[in-house]
Amino acid sequence: MTDGMIVQTIQLALTPVFVLVAIGNILNILSSRLGRVVDRARNLQERHGSTHGIEHDMIVSELRLVDRRMTLITHAVRLMVLSALAIGITVAVLFLSGLSGLQWHTAAAITFLAAIVLLLLALVLFLRETQVAAEALRIPSDYLELHRQI
Repeated sequence: MTDGMIVQTIQLALTPVFVLVAIGNILNILSSRLGRVVDRARNLQERHGSTHGIEHDMIVSELRLVDRRMTLITHAVRLMVLSALAIGITVAVLFLSGLSGLQWHTAAAITFLAAIVLLLLALVLFLRETQVAAEALRIPSDYLELHRQI
């Protein structure tokens, strides 16, 4: 293999690495959100036993939303990690293809496409989690006292 082919192989294999960097950044965001959600869940669980009536119902309602958020985030993280693994496989296949002279470009394309599909699915779950988070942030109508004219 010539030096030019080695350089070309490295350049070709580095392109998916940029996607890997983006996945790492998104994983960082997801793990931060998960940490905050877990902290909120613990806070609500501490208050759960000492509340009654409407306040208790509001705690339970928010706990349910927090549980949905945790589920969505963990599924998104799982898909992101699978996407990152598929990117790693793509890079390995590209290097092996370039170094061995075998034509594994179809395999590289398939693993890269799988990585992008997994990434998109994870982003859809992330979008859904942000919608659930926004729902949790809404002020309950009981506090708004909309029946009163102020």
